[in-house]
Amino acid sequence: MDNLEIRTCANIALVKYWGKSDLPGNIPAVGSVSIGLEGLATVTRMQVHDGSIDHITINGDNGGAAVARVQKFLNRARDLYGRTECFEVRSSNNFPTGTGLASSASGFAALALGVDKLLSLGLTRQAVSQLAREGSGSAARSVFGGFVEMHAGPEAFASKITDGATWPLEVVITLTSAAPKETGSTEGMELSKRTSPFFESWINTHEADLSIAREAIAERDFEKLATVSEHSCLKMHATIMASRPGVLYWNGTTIDVIHRVRALRKQGIPVFFTIDAGAQVKVVCMPGGAESVEKELLAIPGVIETISTFIGGEPQITRTSH
Repeated sequence: MDNLEIRTCANIALVKYWGKSDLPGNIPAVGSVSIGLEGLATVTRMQVHDGSIDHITINGDNGGAAVARVQKFLNRARDLYGRTECFEVRSSNNFPTGTGLASSASGFAALALGVDKLLSLGLTRQAVSQLAREGSGSAARSVFGGFVEMHAGPEAFASKITDGATWPLEVVITLTSAAPKETGSTEGMELSKRTSPFFESWINTHEADLSIAREAIAERDFEKLATVSEHSCLKMHATIMASRPGVLYWNGTTIDVIHRVRALRKQGIPVFFTIDAGAQVKVVCMPGGAESVEKELLAIPGVIETISTFIGGEPQITRTSH
């Protein structure tokens, strides 16, 4: 019986995705532009088995909310493709789960790739992206590495802009909390859509940000990418904070890191920050800049640790028999 080992990586959006469309299928309300993080990986081992139920283990646990999400995804995949096979899934991350580091993105991307291969569906990578989206909106991007754009609309899918090697920016993940976030992304998105007075403006101004990001990547213009990325990040969090009740994903150290990054840029160091739905800060710098930036960030009281990585994250699939 075939067994797959699938390595997929987390991604971070530079132009953010926040909010879902009213269409079925977990469709994002806006597009996004992201980068794959080579050092933040999920390894998922999958096989079809002869039983009548799925066997799922996530980071050593076979119960709880994470397992329930995977079960829902597998049920949805079977419904979509008219299949009945059951799976054994064992998945683990080499980075903290549920803390704003996109573990669901890499996890559901791996599951979508595994379902396609194990059931011999023959899906295009675009179709795999659409399947991954059913589990997590950002997972649609993790079926690719490098610079990726997620397209909104009824057929929402991701596509690669270019490989990470074409512009090998470095990223320093700055952990400011080890605790799981109190408000999950899906819950936060729904709350913002219902109650934030800024949500409509977030939607209406988004395409301009996407256009600037595409230009910045094509031109390898770091300053342009830094400006639009920080703008998108702060605009998203302003929308979130203005919800009722307001959701605040940051802590004091998050803000201290923001100030330090801004100070470094004023000193002439090419660096910028971005923050997803969590307290962790992702700091992007030019090739060769990560080591000195990491030292600056580790000196900030409250920073637990840093993870230095680079843009990559192309999925790797190994098929073995046993």
